[in-house]
Amino acid sequence: MTELATFGSELGSGSTIGPDGALYVTDGNAGSVLRIDPNTGDVSTFAEGLPPQVLGIGGATDVVFLGRTAYVLVTMVGGDLVLPDEVVHFGDATNGIYRLEPDGTFTVVADIGAWSVANLPNTSYFITTGVHYALQASRGAFLVVDAHHNRVLRVTRGGEISPVAVFGNVAPTGLDVSGDKLYLAHAGPIPHVGEDAKVVAVRLRSGAATELASGEGEIGLAVDVELGPHGTLYALLQGDWDLPVTPENEGAPASPDTGALMRVERDGSFTTVVGGLDRPTSLELVGDTAFVVTLTGKVMRIDNFSHRPLRHRR
Repeated sequence: MTELATFGSELGSGSTIGPDGALYVTDGNAGSVLRIDPNTGDVSTFAEGLPPQVLGIGGATDVVFLGRTAYVLVTMVGGDLVLPDEVVHFGDATNGIYRLEPDGTFTVVADIGAWSVANLPNTSYFITTGVHYALQASRGAFLVVDAHHNRVLRVTRGGEISPVAVFGNVAPTGLDVSGDKLYLAHAGPIPHVGEDAKVVAVRLRSGAATELASGEGEIGLAVDVELGPHGTLYALLQGDWDLPVTPENEGAPASPDTGALMRVERDGSFTTVVGGLDRPTSLELVGDTAFVVTLTGKVMRIDNFSHRPLRHRR
């Protein structure tokens, strides 16, 4: 494992491989999307001008391409916090999907925050607009994971929004798609214990979910899942979460250097491929190379990940 790049203002989140083969990452502090050369690690600004985060997390959280057009998911830049004694308005910017135009500006194509307020979940919440964690292109439209309202949404390029799958308090996070099947990571509720870290398969037509793997021990807080070589699933787990269980710690990351890239086994377990990752947030697989984005704005490159000697489960 090597450090490929350090980028932005140290709030890494989502990533994608662009049509040119480069790695694209979001920077929630700067309101930008950065391009990273996967071989040299050179970093350049691809787009800017998105609403920056206002609560310490959020802002631009993920990016995808449809053809050669980039779309960015932006969250927690406007809405209300429902606190025990009051409701606090924290911003007026739009939470949703933004399209990058040829002139470098952005256009909102879907106001997911407004839809969320009009369609509040049955599970408990304190952010009315939701926390939109991950974005994936699927059959000419988008799939959006709301980690706070516990659901996956389908969003068309025309801005129409509908639920695909609805869960209990499982905190869904990263996803991958293959045909009619959605692979989804569950972080689980705080305190994000290992056995609550799961990978499930969801049928897009029915929304039916099947558990594929769950964790154990200290490695918890699943944040992403990717389909790798030979149809093998890989999960990214952020690690040991040892904070007090309080509303203030909702959304807080795991302890530094406790995360891991895991392989999903046929028996429903995880096997550690590479451990000691520092608060990873996003995973991209290209052939037998893995790119891991971290919360602190680093990209780690792991070569030959599917052929590495596997460690015992923790």
